[in-house]
Amino acid sequence: MIYVNEQNKEFHLTNGQISYVFRVMEETNILEQLYYGSAIQHYESFDFMIEREIRPSNNWKWGSHLTSFEHIKQEFPVFGSSDFREPAIDIEYPAGDHISHFEFQHYTIRAGKTVDGGLPGSFGGEQEVETLAIVLKDLYSELYVTLHYHLYLNLPIVTRQQVIDNRGNETVVINRIHSLSLDIPDSGYDWIHLDGAWARETIMARDKIHSGIQNVSSTRGASSHVHNPFLAICEETTTNSQGNAYGFSLIYSGNFLAQIEKDTYNVLRIQLGINPHQFRWKLDAGTQFQTPEAIIVFSQAGLNSMSQSFHQFFSTHVIRSPWKKKEKPILINNWEATYFDFTEERLLEIAQASKRMGIEMFVLDDGWFGSRNNDNGSLGNWQPDYKKLPNGIQGISQKIHDLGLKFGLWFEPEMVSKDTAIYLDHPEWVIGNAEKNRSHGRNQFVLDFGNPEVVEAIFEQVNRVLATAEIEYIKVDMNRYLSEVYSAILPADQQGEVAHRYILGVYRFFEKIIANYPDLLIESCAGGGARFDPGMLYYSPQIWTSDDTDAVERLKIQTGASLVYPLTAISSHVSAVPNHQVGRVTSLEMRKNVALFGTFGYELNPLALSNEEQAQIAKQIAQYKRYQQLINLGTFYRLETESANFVSWLVINEEKTEALVGFYQILAEPNSPYRRIKLAGLDETKDYQVYENDQLKEAKRNGSDLQSYGIRLGGNFIGREQEYWSRELPGDFHSKLYFLKAIEMASK
Repeated sequence: MIYVNEQNKEFHLTNGQISYVFRVMEETNILEQLYYGSAIQHYESFDFMIEREIRPSNNWKWGSHLTSFEHIKQEFPVFGSSDFREPAIDIEYPAGDHISHFEFQHYTIRAGKTVDGGLPGSFGGEQEVETLAIVLKDLYSELYVTLHYHLYLNLPIVTRQQVIDNRGNETVVINRIHSLSLDIPDSGYDWIHLDGAWARETIMARDKIHSGIQNVSSTRGASSHVHNPFLAICEETTTNSQGNAYGFSLIYSGNFLAQIEKDTYNVLRIQLGINPHQFRWKLDAGTQFQTPEAIIVFSQAGLNSMSQSFHQFFSTHVIRSPWKKKEKPILINNWEATYFDFTEERLLEIAQASKRMGIEMFVLDDGWFGSRNNDNGSLGNWQPDYKKLPNGIQGISQKIHDLGLKFGLWFEPEMVSKDTAIYLDHPEWVIGNAEKNRSHGRNQFVLDFGNPEVVEAIFEQVNRVLATAEIEYIKVDMNRYLSEVYSAILPADQQGEVAHRYILGVYRFFEKIIANYPDLLIESCAGGGARFDPGMLYYSPQIWTSDDTDAVERLKIQTGASLVYPLTAISSHVSAVPNHQVGRVTSLEMRKNVALFGTFGYELNPLALSNEEQAQIAKQIAQYKRYQQLINLGTFYRLETESANFVSWLVINEEKTEALVGFYQILAEPNSPYRRIKLAGLDETKDYQVYENDQLKEAKRNGSDLQSYGIRLGGNFIGREQEYWSRELPGDFHSKLYFLKAIEMASK
């Protein structure tokens, strides 16, 4: 559904949900942005959208006062040629200048999209996506930039990606090239971003957009705990259920910049791409550079609708694992049960107890290799520790399978410790300048994954383990950021390429794993959520959301993550109490009810549980199995997330015949007011039975009143006054789970 008005050189991308309109500007031949938002009809001319008034300030064309780029919305702006806002591209030419002018040359349209090159991206068949490629040429050199626009036909989504080709004879330097630059008139918008730190990732923040520049970014070598490669803008009155919202995300796992610049004419320039800080790419003659892919989502029905578009897009067009829609095994990870202190016998005892409760997979975490008894050594020596595991990984795997469980294993392939052969034999494989200080993180250093030899050497070690044992799952961790970024294999004038080459190497490593083990379930991790981004979703269908497993903290973390990512990607486990990150004690029921809304599992020692607790976990697992398909494939709604004390979520299946609702109260209230949970997404022509904690609560409720009136949280004590005074109060950290099932004879 890509229209081109040949005479006017206008382009209109529309699928009935959104419209994206731009044109080739007269006199200058640059691309001028006209409109992006809800779908509009196609016109033979979009001249009525052109905003052009006399501006006697800097003008690009001599004799014209209508070519001041500072006052023109653009698709691919450059700096300095009468535009003083942040550019989409910055090229340093052999003469030392940074003067570019990219003019329209030609375009092509084709059906379908594949992922090309070394970067992750989106994909779709010929009936799912149409691609517009526009070629621009620099007026002053033989540089060509191809702007790729991918319109997904059944989603309110366009993605953007650029490729720059040097067809000349001289080397140039790219100091900046964004994946997306979009100029939108401001309407008093707020902006939304996901902030945090280790153990408190993806916390949603909402602020007013002011004049000047606001951004989130990473310079840490990973997308980071601190910010996520995502931002959204929305009207001041936009809520989860109503109002316009624009969402932007980047399919990338390294240093990024997501930025809004509001100029003095109330235009917002939104840009996403590789962070230009310390980025400097040498583009030799005859070579090209590809940017990561940026995603643009538009919603007219609030933030839930925006999120649902992201969820469907990632689930269908980014996650490629065969596990993306399969029911994943419920796992237990031994980390919080044993940390480094375990024996094979102890692990088998834990696995046996786990099997009795209904757990389906046992995952062996850190400490199984080298002489790894603490975090001081052995990373980079991926040989089993035969003192702990007398029969190696093959032996423990076989014994776990004999118990009727699947087996998973933890790796941290990008890191190295000082006591390993790989560090001693190849000091040049470590990131950092050997003649200067190298900071350590968690007593470890980072391998230069921008060096193909390093990737190959680590893959060979990991492959020897995977090839000799039956392993269905791996957890691939990364526990520190990149600092003192320097590569021994690159010359001085290419050191600005290290961070990007590093993440390309990480992607190559994952590609090698997947090529050899296509059915392997991979979970990505980076000290929790330091690399929870769309780039990693391309390789791993689930990501460890945070090392913080406390149920109360997870309410904020998982709510924020759900703004962009589907529930199937949000790895969430029930852990022991007092919680190992915050020391809080919550009920097993509360922990389960939070973890249900994600990829469910356990992070505790079953041998430390009472018989009653083990029986309770067995019931939890059976309950999750009943709801697993609903959670995996359903549509997710945030019902109440703005209160400091209450959170509620809902997931409903496509047929709108089943729904699961989670309600969470953090602190108890004295003499509390009456409360109701107003639901969303139900079929108003259907009647539903409502179950509370698996007990029938209401035999018949209509979808319309469940959405307008809601589920009453308070009790009706008419005729039961004595029960009121003797009732057991739930106290702090309280939750309820409601299940709705449509009655066969729906109301007409």
